[in-house]
Amino acid sequence: MEKVCAIVLAAGDGKRMRSSRPKVLCEVLFRPMICWIAGVLEECGVRDVCAVLGTGADQVHAAVPRFSWVEQKERLGTGHAVMQAKAFLQEHRGGDCAVLYGDTPLMDADTLQKAYLLHKKEGAAVTLVTASLPDPAGYGRIVRNEKGDVSGIVEQADADEKTLQIREINAGTYWFSVDFLLDALDRLRADNAQGEYYLTDVIGIAAALGRRVCGYQAVDSRVAMGANDRKGLLRLNEIARQAELERHMDSGVEIVCADGVVIAPGVVIGQDTTILPGTILKGRTVIGKNCVIGPNTAIEDSTVGDGCRINACQIEQSRLEENIKIGPFTRVRPNSHLKAGVKIGNFVEVKNSVIDENTAVAHLTYVGDSDVGKNVNFGCGTVTVNFDGHAKYRTVIGDDCFIGCNSNLIAPVEIGAGSYIAAGSTITDPVPDDALAIARARQVVKPGWARARRLRLGPRKK
Repeated sequence: MEKVCAIVLAAGDGKRMRSSRPKVLCEVLFRPMICWIAGVLEECGVRDVCAVLGTGADQVHAAVPRFSWVEQKERLGTGHAVMQAKAFLQEHRGGDCAVLYGDTPLMDADTLQKAYLLHKKEGAAVTLVTASLPDPAGYGRIVRNEKGDVSGIVEQADADEKTLQIREINAGTYWFSVDFLLDALDRLRADNAQGEYYLTDVIGIAAALGRRVCGYQAVDSRVAMGANDRKGLLRLNEIARQAELERHMDSGVEIVCADGVVIAPGVVIGQDTTILPGTILKGRTVIGKNCVIGPNTAIEDSTVGDGCRINACQIEQSRLEENIKIGPFTRVRPNSHLKAGVKIGNFVEVKNSVIDENTAVAHLTYVGDSDVGKNVNFGCGTVTVNFDGHAKYRTVIGDDCFIGCNSNLIAPVEIGAGSYIAAGSTITDPVPDDALAIARARQVVKPGWARARRLRLGPRKK
């Protein structure tokens, strides 16, 4: 595409969503609706975009920082919204401009590109994206002339019986010749009961000027779907979720049962990986081949290597290499790196740590701010004590160490390679290679003490 730009209408305030956020920031598959539109424009190569924003403009701009933006202070219709971007349009005279709604996340790049190709081929002043619906009730109908060009959009309230039989509707996405659009905006009038300027009136203006209006009918009618309330947002999520599941299954991913499985757009999953119920994959997550993920697992912005088994875990912003087994009930917090063959058992938390190959952290253990070597074994209840109430420190554990149950490693501390830490120890000083460290009180046994106590105090109260 050459000499193209776009205007995204995104001034909705979210009242019907019962949300404190602008409407376009409500999410479909964990992604704000306007970010779906930004992705489509990026894929089509449309770099210069102006968003028309209302209440909460700063929040929207933070979500799509590459967009320039203008404010629509009064809500006086879609035509009025585009008028706010006149200065932007003036900068793009001689080119073409797409106008899209920021709350139609199912619009796709293929539809937008094909509509543009039709627009250029036919030399149209306006090209609408249309859709054919089995039940078009409530939508404006597309009326075409004998040549197949669009001659008007008739709202349902104004349609006669013949027009009501038309199933083709306006999807709300347009391509305009910028020069024509600027002229048409000057001609728009708010001659209606609402006192608003409607962008759809531009179609009549084009017809009156003898300019051509084309309609590109989308293959998938769902490109027209938006959301005005939470129920509509749920429908969009369900459609997008199913589309993502089908995309991954077509690529060789096995989904045994789709209950509770939600995969965000952009997630990559390798062939022959199995996704079990209750799995949520978000952000820039990459899953390798031949893995089993789930059930009841959430992974965000993380990389998981081939052959991993992850059961009932939460993993955030971390890297897992090949053939790792984790869970159930494990949390891997940001900036962790687990190398090949690591085993992490139940009720373990790992945070900001590197754990080298074939190390086992079986259960009920916290590994935080640590660098752990190869072939280390952690006994149950081990804690790397990384926080002194003011600052955090690292623990370093060499290769082939054995950490006994209920040990506390008080950082900063280093455990030498091949060392043993006796169960129940609290280690505060460095341990050299191949040593045994015992840091606990010596056991004392007092024969008969318990019997004497019972005689002194009498029977226990129940």
